[in-house]
Amino acid sequence: MPNPNAMKNTVFSIFLCFFLASAGFAQNKRIPVLETMPLQIQFDHHLQEWDGFGFNYVETAQTTDYNEWPQDYGGFSLLSDKEKDEIINHVFGEDGLKVGLVKMFLDPWHQPDPGGPFDHEKTTSNMREFVKAGYEVTKNRGAGLQIITTLYGPPAWATKQKFLRGRDLDQEMKDGLARYMVDWARFLQQEEGLPLKYISLHNEGEDWHRWPRDGMSPFIGEGHDYNMWWPSEQTVNFIKMMPGFIKDAGLEDVHITNGECSNWFRFSHWGDAVAISGDPEAVRNLGLVTSHGFYNGTYNYWYGDHNPLGIDLIKAKRPEIHAWVTSSSWAKMDADFVRQIYGSIYSVGVNGFIPWAGIQRPPLWVGGDPNPGNAIQVSEEGDYELRNGYYFYKQVSRAGQPGMKVARTITRDTELTAIAFSSDGTGNPDAFVVLNTRTSGDSGGNFSNRSYKDLSIHVKGTKAKRFIAYRTDGRNELYKYIGEFPVENGVIEYTAPPGSVTSFFAAE
Repeated sequence: MPNPNAMKNTVFSIFLCFFLASAGFAQNKRIPVLETMPLQIQFDHHLQEWDGFGFNYVETAQTTDYNEWPQDYGGFSLLSDKEKDEIINHVFGEDGLKVGLVKMFLDPWHQPDPGGPFDHEKTTSNMREFVKAGYEVTKNRGAGLQIITTLYGPPAWATKQKFLRGRDLDQEMKDGLARYMVDWARFLQQEEGLPLKYISLHNEGEDWHRWPRDGMSPFIGEGHDYNMWWPSEQTVNFIKMMPGFIKDAGLEDVHITNGECSNWFRFSHWGDAVAISGDPEAVRNLGLVTSHGFYNGTYNYWYGDHNPLGIDLIKAKRPEIHAWVTSSSWAKMDADFVRQIYGSIYSVGVNGFIPWAGIQRPPLWVGGDPNPGNAIQVSEEGDYELRNGYYFYKQVSRAGQPGMKVARTITRDTELTAIAFSSDGTGNPDAFVVLNTRTSGDSGGNFSNRSYKDLSIHVKGTKAKRFIAYRTDGRNELYKYIGEFPVENGVIEYTAPPGSVTSFFAAE
């Protein structure tokens, strides 16, 4: 006969399993299913004013005898007029990068003797041709341009050592060096008709390591570009004295910057920011905070982090002052390059960004350029190519036009970030850029499912009902139009491929 107790146990066990399963199902219904990652774009929350993205043409950078070697690192001298026009439109045109900032170097060859005549044309013809043509294209599309000029290195006579790339300023020549910078600014503004806005005191002048300790030889390494050592006290002194020379030259709306340290960590922690912020006259005279933004995620001799302390010290005294990155590596010309731009904007809080030499002729950099990425590369045969750097840069440069506001973005994935710019009445559309820096795949080289980022993009503070999108992945898509994305209940659904950068522009 069947055991009654066993039958009861069996029935109870079945009932218990059913109850637990039902309870578990009910409980699971209360657990959210994370099918997509939320990303917030808050166009109505402004962080800082945006002055624009920029471009830098480098002509004379290393030659120690210009008559023997008339260097043109930018390569314009090798190109036909047709090729030049194409490049100008690629950089400044309506369908190009649409940059609003330009950096022009002042090399050491403009005045052979202190107090003697200037020759601003001989060593700068290609750079000036590039910028003047770009300015015309910019004006024709109804936009403006701001130019910053940087003292790349002083003439030999301005140094104690009296040779090119001498380390130390001869204090008896400081007025002569001030006039050297100001007369170049006068030439650009009054004779060339260019919208020069700022004079920057130095190029990586904080880096005293580049010379022997006794300062008695001109540089360490054959690939050294022009420079002079600028101790913090010297920088402060020039910030205080330069406005007088600028006024005497009759220059309109030209201001002085602090020069350009190698990165924001050095500006913050090597003394310049502390010295400037501690001097009321220097704080008052400063027109713009500037630094290079070289960064690779590590702390070593060359690099530090995206450090905002220096800017914060000065903004505590001058909240309205702007800050620009005036040189930065193109890295590997990929999504990580744009991620570094994100760091400059959202970690440092800059108002403008200009990368290192955007157009390059590689053989003319002695020893090989340590930052070989670029937007445009010129060959010795007189051809040029648009490289991946161009197309990745285009994603952000077109989105962030001068006069817009940087808007807040929120993400829950460090490999997935976004840069947003609010129109703020400029006539430019609200725009945001989505970065997926994850590129790791399986052992066969295929991208894993987790390399693709499924997003629910919550868009706030815009009237747009749809956004037009373009994407660069560096492989098959180079600023490729990928369609229109509707905003439904305030959300755009989008999957970001690995290693991609995608820009979205408000369509209505």
